[in-house]
Amino acid sequence: MSALKSFFKDTVIYGMASVLPRVINFALLAIFTSVFNTSQFSSQTRWYVYAAFLNVILTLGIETSFFRFYTAETNKEKIVSTASMLLIISSFTFLVLGMVAAPVLTVFFGFEQTVFVRILVWTTVLDTLVVIPFALLRVSGRPLRFMVLKLSNVLFLALITVVLLLGIPYMVSSDMGWSQTLGIDADYKPGILHIFIANVAASLFTLLCLFPEIMKIKWKWDKDIVKKLMTYGLPIMVGGLAYAVNENVDKLIIPRFIGEDANGIYAACYKLGVFMTLYITAFRMGAEPFFFNHAGTTDAKKKYSVIMTWFVIFGCLFILLVVGFVDMIAGLFIRQSSYLSGLTIVPIILLANLFSGIYNNLAIWYKLTDKTRFGMYISIAGALLTIVSLMVFVPWMGIMGGAAATLFTYFFMAMISWYFGHKHYPVPYESGKIALLIACTSLLSGVSFLWFRGDYFINSALICIYVMIIYYLEKTTIKTIFSRTKTG
Repeated sequence: MSALKSFFKDTVIYGMASVLPRVINFALLAIFTSVFNTSQFSSQTRWYVYAAFLNVILTLGIETSFFRFYTAETNKEKIVSTASMLLIISSFTFLVLGMVAAPVLTVFFGFEQTVFVRILVWTTVLDTLVVIPFALLRVSGRPLRFMVLKLSNVLFLALITVVLLLGIPYMVSSDMGWSQTLGIDADYKPGILHIFIANVAASLFTLLCLFPEIMKIKWKWDKDIVKKLMTYGLPIMVGGLAYAVNENVDKLIIPRFIGEDANGIYAACYKLGVFMTLYITAFRMGAEPFFFNHAGTTDAKKKYSVIMTWFVIFGCLFILLVVGFVDMIAGLFIRQSSYLSGLTIVPIILLANLFSGIYNNLAIWYKLTDKTRFGMYISIAGALLTIVSLMVFVPWMGIMGGAAATLFTYFFMAMISWYFGHKHYPVPYESGKIALLIACTSLLSGVSFLWFRGDYFINSALICIYVMIIYYLEKTTIKTIFSRTKTG
């Protein structure tokens, strides 16, 4: 039980370090949807999509490899230095190639200006350079510095974004002489370029903040460690790339079938699924180190089973909370009514993200058994299924097709991973209970959205029904926890 308490403590600390920045970043949605129309929002979304793909490629799966071998190797300095040098090499190679090929990439990506690509290249390079310093903070138990730096990054990003999109236009329109004093063009208009400028500035700021950690690295190159990191990491990278397809390719395919405006609506409402994503991220930040550190204990599989059950319990609760209050939430973060027609995708996206989180938990079997190629195979199959599903569903169902394809893919990946995990590393997951929880949540959220949308009294009652179901199913565990709390 003490190990599980340690797990939840790490989850809270490192989860906050990842969740709070994302919450602040999500809050910027209110600014984006007030300044940009749906077509412009679609364009900036595509920029982030390509950034996600490039980040996966440049990091080479090294972050997970780093966690895998750091605790096992006696000479930890060599792990740190070799992993850092690998990412420096990949980053600067891409920087040179990206700058040279920027005009070609501009056409390929469908951007309006070459500067969009140049900023994209620099941003992804800077983000890659801080991967190992951040990983080192996590594995060496320095949560406060990790959290401060993560928060500083997004606060700096938010500050620059607010200044460029709202502050400067206000100075120009107020006609108080500020803009002339600062040399700002009287015709200044906020555009998506300013979002990209804010991103690269924030990435550079974070790299500078991490210089104390970077300067402590003792630069040593070990060929054996390179082989271990790459052998373990490359399948992770390929799997990560496939995962990026699952997460993002819908924002590239939808505009080709039904237009940029529809994609802008879809992308903005899709972001309301961030509440589930935030929960999954917080959970993963604590779970990944915990799973590796406790793999050798006698009751490891039992712990993994308990963790999975409670992950689903809280994940289902998040679905009901967001669906029950979706219009209230949308009113806070989506500022133009032209976006609101896309809210119908939110319940499906939330459920899809829950299955994504289940898959992430199930993936521990191939990580602990060093069979990461299975993760690659499953992710590739999922990526192919995503693309095919989108091409079938989107022309037929519109933006709902994008949500349906996402749910279909993550359900498939979770089931396939459970099947192979049961063969290679059987964990006694409470499958029946988990299926019941998801079924109850789907029913309650469907009733909430289709028949009682906007009725917060009824929706609150539905949430209470779910809580009572949880109490009934987990009565013994809950009583045990409360009795120990009182005793302590």
